[in-house]
Amino acid sequence: MRGVAAAALALLLAAAAPLRAQETSRVVRQLDFEGNRAISDEVLASAIATTNSSTFATSFFFRWLGLGEKRTFDEQEFKRDVVRIQVLYRRSGYPHVELDTVVRRTPSDVYITFRIREGEPIRVTSLSVTGLDSLPEKLRRETLLDLPLRQGDPFNRYVMQIAADTITRRLQDRGRATARVFTSFETNKDADIATVTYDVVPGRSAVVGRVEVVGTNRIEPQVVRNLLVSRRGRPFSQDELYQSQRNLYSSDLFRYASVSIDSAHFEPTADSVPLTVQVSEARRRRIRGGIGYGTDDCFRGSLGWTTRNFLGSGGRILDLTSQISKVGVGRPFDWGLDHSICGNSSEDTVGSAKVNFNLGASVRRPAFLSPNNTIAVSVFTERRSEFKVYLRQETGTSVTLRRESPKRRIPLSLAYTLSYGHTEATPESFCASFNACTPDLVALLRQNRVLATLTGTATVPQVNNPLDPSRGSVSSLELTWSSRFLGSSSFEQFLRSVADYSWYRPLGRDVVFSWRLRGGIIFAPTVDVATQSGNFVPPEQRFYAGGPNDVRGFERNELGAVVYVVPQGEVDTAAMQNRPIDPDRVTVAATGGNTLAVGNVELRVPSPVWSSRLRLAAFVDAGGVWQRGSGNPAVIRVTPGAGIRLTTPLGPARLDVAYNPYKLQAGPLFQVDTLGGLSLVPGQDQYVKARGSKFTFHVAVGQAF
Repeated sequence: MRGVAAAALALLLAAAAPLRAQETSRVVRQLDFEGNRAISDEVLASAIATTNSSTFATSFFFRWLGLGEKRTFDEQEFKRDVVRIQVLYRRSGYPHVELDTVVRRTPSDVYITFRIREGEPIRVTSLSVTGLDSLPEKLRRETLLDLPLRQGDPFNRYVMQIAADTITRRLQDRGRATARVFTSFETNKDADIATVTYDVVPGRSAVVGRVEVVGTNRIEPQVVRNLLVSRRGRPFSQDELYQSQRNLYSSDLFRYASVSIDSAHFEPTADSVPLTVQVSEARRRRIRGGIGYGTDDCFRGSLGWTTRNFLGSGGRILDLTSQISKVGVGRPFDWGLDHSICGNSSEDTVGSAKVNFNLGASVRRPAFLSPNNTIAVSVFTERRSEFKVYLRQETGTSVTLRRESPKRRIPLSLAYTLSYGHTEATPESFCASFNACTPDLVALLRQNRVLATLTGTATVPQVNNPLDPSRGSVSSLELTWSSRFLGSSSFEQFLRSVADYSWYRPLGRDVVFSWRLRGGIIFAPTVDVATQSGNFVPPEQRFYAGGPNDVRGFERNELGAVVYVVPQGEVDTAAMQNRPIDPDRVTVAATGGNTLAVGNVELRVPSPVWSSRLRLAAFVDAGGVWQRGSGNPAVIRVTPGAGIRLTTPLGPARLDVAYNPYKLQAGPLFQVDTLGGLSLVPGQDQYVKARGSKFTFHVAVGQAF
């Protein structure tokens, strides 16, 4: 009998094995949630064991190619997932939740939908905090301001604990190192009400005491102490411990850093709190490099070398950097790629004429006079350009003082730069902008000169995500002053100011409304360019607009004042044949301006498909660049459009399509002879060239603003 039973059991297991294998081999192709409002899809998905396959694996096309990570279905875990979701909802204040599942199976795949009926929540009818009577009124108010759990909210136990942690953290940030909060609650499920009580033990007010540094080898311990925000005698603050730790990491001197209370010597009743700083020094030297490709830069690369503790043990850092771009289109690496993969460069006879490069050496000193300050002294030589506008080559030095308060996160910098170099631009640009239309005057403006600038920048980032913000704002201001008092030549004097403000707000789940205002103005003294009086602003300091990050209806640097140039032979042929000048023979060059105004409005919504990774956008851009004092009025262009955003580890990759019904701005049409001489085509001081298409396409990484 035992043998017969064993044989039957073996046959049963053998018959069930294919079924189990088939069950575990099914791939999860869909995991959806319906009816949930209180808890998002992302939170529900993270609370269960069943996981959806990757986006590629759930797409029919990519699935056919065999791409994407596949995740299999486990029947037992799926049953436990139902219980997990019910527990999550009940602890979130929804005890009456009902859950149903819809599972569609095929021989190889499974499609899952959780249908949720949340029901009415238990609400907090009473919330009290005790134990704060001994604190000053201001501290009590700051401690209880905007707690996550409030009267009338659903009784969410997770949020209740977050509120307790918030009270504890606020007290610990204000000198109360031993602050503790005890929670208690009562619920009535029949009446769907709850009462919550926080019993606070504030603890004793204390200051920072002895600071012990552990783990230094080449670096002096005093350098570590200089980087700390928490210093001996300051009121204790848990937040300043994190700020100090952040300073240590950002100094680039350490690969590990921890700032904490020295629990072995800490006395809860004492007036001071001893600290322990544990660090592990970074490697003495580091080398890094990279290669890339851009539609304007063609191929580009970078190489850098860093040595730490340069010239002693004071924490100085030496950086040697090198960058190169326009490889494949610019001399001496002109490989003819401007007619293939770097097609845009074929239209750029100025910025893409030569390879761009930068060679630099800088010495940085963190914790300069303050733990929040960094000073850097640099020398450099570079050639840089702006697409179809100018090419700048210079050699110089700079001194930069940067300050960033870890608490307020407002980066401030002040930089003095002294350089010697020259700027190349098209002759027609010099002629239209600076009345330098003869070769001798153009050569005068292209001469090497000294440029000395004092630049101050301030940024106030208050967003929830620096790569893809959905709430908050970012404001910035930059002032650049160049004067003979700083060492500049008489042709290099100006005051340049640029301000930018961006604002973001969610209108619903994954729906973001944003807008941005950007403006700039340049003041320059009157100078004499070979008896021609005017306000001279170097081409590299002027404003330009148009492109993927401002007014997207225009190509890069296409918005604003322009000049046109045509071969003299085409003008003569057109006159002889009594026909208009062929627009295809006319090229365009931006001249920029001394005034800039740009505004953007954008709405981003989830896509109907791949909503977790793909979003749609609708936008309206408006702006203009003009020259004050030229007699020409300001021209503002408005271009609407739409785009798509694909989430990537580097930020959202985007494709924007903008509608532009305008022609290019009117400007003078110059004819160029075989010797390069320029002259205005008679009767063509207000020539206008139509754009090739009314739709402009931009591909970029990162949001437009």
